[in-house]
Amino acid sequence: MSGLEGIEQSKRMGSAAAARWTPTAQDEHALMAMELYGNPAETEIRVPSQPEAACEARSLAALVVTAEWGLSAALAETTALLVSELVGNAVRHTGARHFGLRMHRRPGRVRVEVRDPSRGLPCVMPSFGTAVMSGYGLMIVERLAERWGVDLLPVGKKTWFELRVGDR
Repeated sequence: MSGLEGIEQSKRMGSAAAARWTPTAQDEHALMAMELYGNPAETEIRVPSQPEAACEARSLAALVVTAEWGLSAALAETTALLVSELVGNAVRHTGARHFGLRMHRRPGRVRVEVRDPSRGLPCVMPSFGTAVMSGYGLMIVERLAERWGVDLLPVGKKTWFELRVGDR
C-alpha cells in the first residue's frame, strides 16, 4: 500500500486511524509533492533542482517515515534534516537540473539516497567556529547518521545515509 493509499484509508476508517496519524499542514504539502513527483519509498523520484527542493524532499521524507512506515516522529525529524542537507548539497554544488531521491526501509534501518549527475565527491568541511555559516551539512550527516557514503555511478553519484531503527 502506498503512502497516499494508506492516508486515504486512514481518513475513511475514522477516529481509530486518525488517532494514529493526523495530517498537518506540512503533511498536506508533502502529499501534494508526492502526487507531483511520486513516492520515494516505491521508486526513485526525480525532483527539479530548485531552492525549494530541499523543503519538498524534507517533507516527503518525513511523510514516508511516519505515515508510510509508521515510525517515530523523532526519526522522521532526523531523516528530514539529513535529507535536506544532502538535497541542499545537490542543488548548490552540482549544477544539475534534477536529482533523484529514493528511500528504503530495511530491517533495523532506513536508507535514503540522493542521486545527481556530478562525479564531484562531497567532503566534510572542518569546523572554523561560529563565524562560518555554511559548510556544516555533511558534518551534521556524519554525526547523526549511523553510516553515510557516496557511490560513484557511470554517470554521477549517489550520496546516501542510513539511520538505525528499533524494530518491534
